[in-house]
Amino acid sequence: MGVRTRRHKVTFNNPFMLEAASRKLPAGTYEVVTDEELIEGLSCPPYRRVATMMIAPGPTSSSTTEMLTVDPSDLTVALARDGPADVDAAARAR
Repeated sequence: MGVRTRRHKVTFNNPFMLEAASRKLPAGTYEVVTDEELIEGLSCPPYRRVATMMIAPGPTSSSTTEMLTVDPSDLTVALARDGPADVDAAARAR
């Protein structure tokens, strides 16, 4: 099966919470990585999402980062709570 990876950035204007982080994350721009796998055997090549991750600052130091596996709907809710500035990114996270 073929796997493709899509990347985009989301911006939070305020500190926010995600269940995957279990702590408050600082405002800023974050890279979101989505892996999708090809569903074979159909006339057009559809893909299904298998994982969504977000690169975030580590919990102990500003010099570390971690890749959090996030629920796309949790990310969408957090972006909506932050305000209308990044509505397009919220749609891409789904």
